Amino acid sequence: MPPPDPSITRIDGPWRHLDVHANGIRFHVVEALADPTPTPTPATARPLVILLHGFGSFWWSWRHQLRGLSGARVVAVDLRGYGGSDKPPRGYDGWTLAGDTAGLIRALGHSSATLVGHADGGLACWTTALLHSRLVRAIALVSSPHPAALRRSTLTRRDQSRALLPTLLRYQMPLWPERLLTRRDGEEIERLIRSRSSAKWVASEDFSQSIGYLRRAIQIPGAAHCALEYQRWAVRSQLRGEGRRFMRSMIHQLGVPLLHLRGDADPYVLAGTVEHTQRYAPHGRYVSIANAGHFGHEESPQEVNRHLMRFFKQIHPLS
Repeated sequence: MPPPDPSITRIDGPWRHLDVHANGIRFHVVEALADPTPTPTPATARPLVILLHGFGSFWWSWRHQLRGLSGARVVAVDLRGYGGSDKPPRGYDGWTLAGDTAGLIRALGHSSATLVGHADGGLACWTTALLHSRLVRAIALVSSPHPAALRRSTLTRRDQSRALLPTLLRYQMPLWPERLLTRRDGEEIERLIRSRSSAKWVASEDFSQSIGYLRRAIQIPGAAHCALEYQRWAVRSQLRGEGRRFMRSMIHQLGVPLLHLRGDADPYVLAGTVEHTQRYAPHGRYVSIANAGHFGHEESPQEVNRHLMRFFKQIHPLS
């Protein structure tokens, strides 16, 4: 059976699919359809909100936010190497990730944006806010602590090390992890997500539908390799001067508003690591989502959307 085509990510819904060129490559972007009004507002006149997914996923993980957030121009992106976006051989480091996000803000016709990220997508929020601060109005994160806080906790806390390192180190091997992620119709992606999610969501119809899309998307040629390159850079850069330079560029207090959401049952990003994040964003708002795991925006979408809308209204007026 031939591998799936990137077009499988163009799922129908109350949104439109765009191809946007930024930072030298083409991104697949999904824009929520604006609520009809007697006098339609041009897209660039509304504040921009960019949704950035985590490891092994694609824009679909933000389906509930594309449907539930209003008053802004809300777009979800397939990160470099994922889904319907281009899959270049290089560029999976923190600096390029920030450049991609900054380029997307400009390519979409805006001078600034509020960024919302989960896990690896949260790294894009942190890096863009610190390296391209003039383009970022605020960041909201789902289980995505500051990169320096995550590094410190992984090196000093046994519980966070046990949660994070086995998978990260396994992904450093050549070739075999790609086969692991794609064999048996993407079975490994489902195993990973199940192991980090609440039992209630795993038993739901929403989970069953979503996991089918994710299992197919990781089999798009090149997607598994590109996803793993993010993880490989995160580890290997720590052994080189590149990683030390990157961390030095990160260890500054955040200068924009922050909202951090973490499921209180998240077994992957632990509460202590989020507490360390407060050193870098002491004035941020930190919220625990009851009975949710690592994927709070999918497991408890109504509560997450409520917190996001409240946060957005503090930053810019939304209708």
